[in-house]
Amino acid sequence: SPPQDPSVSELQEISDEIYKLSLAHEIVLNGDFKLQMGNFSPFSLENRVKETLHKAFWDSLKEQISASPPNYTQAIQLLQEIKEALLSLLLPRHNRLQSRIEEALDMELIRQEAEHGVLDIRGLTTYILDTMAMLCAPVRDEEVQGLQSLTDPAQLFREIFRVLDLMKTDMLNFSIQSLRPHLRDHSIQYERKKFQELLDKLPNSLDHTTEWLREAAADVSASLSESQPHSAALQGAVGGSPALPSLTAVLNQGYMNLLCWEPGQKEYPETLLMDQARLQEVRAQVNQLATTAAVLLVTSSTCGSTLFGSPGFVARLKLVTKVLLEGLSCTRCEEALQDISDQVLQEVSRALSQLGYPALTSDRCASLKGQIKSIADKSNTVWHVIEQRIHLFLSRFISPDGWNSQKDFPMGLDAIQEELQEVGRRFRSVIHHNRQVFGPFYLGILKKVLFPEAEPESDAGTDSF
Repeated sequence: SPPQDPSVSELQEISDEIYKLSLAHEIVLNGDFKLQMGNFSPFSLENRVKETLHKAFWDSLKEQISASPPNYTQAIQLLQEIKEALLSLLLPRHNRLQSRIEEALDMELIRQEAEHGVLDIRGLTTYILDTMAMLCAPVRDEEVQGLQSLTDPAQLFREIFRVLDLMKTDMLNFSIQSLRPHLRDHSIQYERKKFQELLDKLPNSLDHTTEWLREAAADVSASLSESQPHSAALQGAVGGSPALPSLTAVLNQGYMNLLCWEPGQKEYPETLLMDQARLQEVRAQVNQLATTAAVLLVTSSTCGSTLFGSPGFVARLKLVTKVLLEGLSCTRCEEALQDISDQVLQEVSRALSQLGYPALTSDRCASLKGQIKSIADKSNTVWHVIEQRIHLFLSRFISPDGWNSQKDFPMGLDAIQEELQEVGRRFRSVIHHNRQVFGPFYLGILKKVLFPEAEPESDAGTDSF
């Protein structure tokens, strides 16, 4: 029977599982990952509702404490929550401090004191602030100290909870940082298991991944046919078939195709959705580096090696180009290259003057500006060649064999070598993790794509990742 659509509760469960999977993935791959306190937009409906409810709650607390005699019902509940928050911030070795908190915030004793009208709210909040000062990270010292000056008990309670929330977030981030090495060791099995559980609940969840690998297989097959036309023709003449691409070659091609993926052009592979933003950032950096290298190459061909050998000249051109390309959705934008051509000519003129060389003629200036602006043209030969070399470098960089990036660095890219290697390391980190987690899924898909006639359990003619 056809699979039933998931219910609302099942969808919520799936959503929770995806969140857990994404969170674990982000912690492992993003060394700068930190949890942030959720904040609504100041003008949003959610924020207005939250502020209204909070104001009503704190106004009620103030009214209770100010009554004669005071009503401490809400305050006692808040003290209980503060006690739990303080205990949650303790490390296992904080046994003595735990005992002191339990003793100072003995809720049964506090209730008895409230019943007899002898509850010292100010004394309790002073102890709480002193304990917070001991437990908080240095970055929170100033905020905790600022609470000492508050005299309104309701406002003080409110601010204590705000700062405690910040401290709990700090503790969670500390825990994440401490556990990251352990998570790395177990994340591959965890992510693979969770993804399989999602597949079991959502049929046809690898359709886009299958299409992505099918296109990669077609690209590799076409490349093989172009590079070995005589061999393919001979095999056809004697009744054989052209050699099929290896599974590793197809998967590598699939990864490289992501660097040409136009946002919104087609659906991203499901197995790479968690890394889509990271990979699109790598793609943008690759385009930026290709444009930078092209600008440097055409400028060098016009001005000569002497000017390019002057101290700091190449660094200034790189900086100018990077600044003007920063943040653009399309780094081959004609408007940006117009500005870049103007700035490059200014730098060239300044350098020639400082070195005592004659200025460029108007014809050479016009030629250089024209060449730089033409980089925006998709058919520009210089940009196309540089892009191919960058992609070749990156394809070797992510190869499972491991490639020495210092050896045989592509010609014409020396000026961007450091930046390109950094991009390569980021790209390789994402791809290496993805290959380890989803390799078994890719293997199953590629066997069906490349060997449709093979027996389901047959491994003949295939390789692994």
